[in-house]
Amino acid sequence: MSASPHAAAPRFHPDLALGRLVPPIVLGPRLLRLATRRAATGGEAPPDLVVEDLVIPGPDGTTVPARSYRPRTLRGAAPALVWVHGGGMVLGSRFDDEASNIAFARTLGITVLSVGYRLAPAHPAPAALEDVLAAFHWLAEHADERGVDPERIALGGASAGAGLAAGATLLAHDRGGAQPAFQLLVYPMLDDRTVTRPAPRGVRVWTPGSNRFGWTAYLGVEPGSAGVSPYAAPARRDDLSGLPPAWIGVGTLDLFHDEDVRYAERLRAVGVPCELEIVEGAFHGFDAVFSRTPVAKRFWAAKAAALGRALAE
Repeated sequence: MSASPHAAAPRFHPDLALGRLVPPIVLGPRLLRLATRRAATGGEAPPDLVVEDLVIPGPDGTTVPARSYRPRTLRGAAPALVWVHGGGMVLGSRFDDEASNIAFARTLGITVLSVGYRLAPAHPAPAALEDVLAAFHWLAEHADERGVDPERIALGGASAGAGLAAGATLLAHDRGGAQPAFQLLVYPMLDDRTVTRPAPRGVRVWTPGSNRFGWTAYLGVEPGSAGVSPYAAPARRDDLSGLPPAWIGVGTLDLFHDEDVRYAERLRAVGVPCELEIVEGAFHGFDAVFSRTPVAKRFWAAKAAALGRALAE
């Protein structure tokens, strides 16, 4: 494998020069308590969209909260995206990424279903994974009443959510039944073994320490241990053949860069179409921290275009 882009001193993308001042996330019990007290809520529904808060039947009698976005003018069976928020497996809610989900619905003319899965450490693996898959199957099963084409439902997410989307895709493949038409994986959290490797330089926002905390909370065992399920850590999967096409986007200063590039290369090696978007000088979550910069707007446009192409087929 070629040398990691972290080997030299970090060079930020010109649009992200202020990223040098962005503090890392110090993930731990204190932050989880604070996040619980300040639980997010959704904004008011835009007049051009139908926004619904739903409660979906989950595994073993549980329920999965979700929020749906659909253009009011949409008619007939349209494509859909089941979106999974990030947060290191321990933070976040269905209200996260609302601006992006609204933009997906408007720009592409699709339904977006944002899933609120159970969080670790209170609910370790496979709780979140099963919640995501339950939401995907629910939308496929209720496609007629939701105005969705069951053959054109993509599964995607950001960071931990992208890792869950990848894992749910593997699980759907192995169990049979409805399958995602496309995987939209935004800097996905795919490999717990990353915590055992030397800490790269140039990391912002998501650090090796937070990565270890998130994986430990989710797995319930030491990251990098033997026997971790490939559904929980998709990079551990030996055979990636037969999966739906994918788009993977990541920055060169992102802690997940190497594992994401490897996953894309492995998908391609077994004949799974995978578009890889690499942003030079970008750190984890750069598009959320500096959402108004040209580089962040281009990144969003690239993933929207890839999703649009996939769901138009």
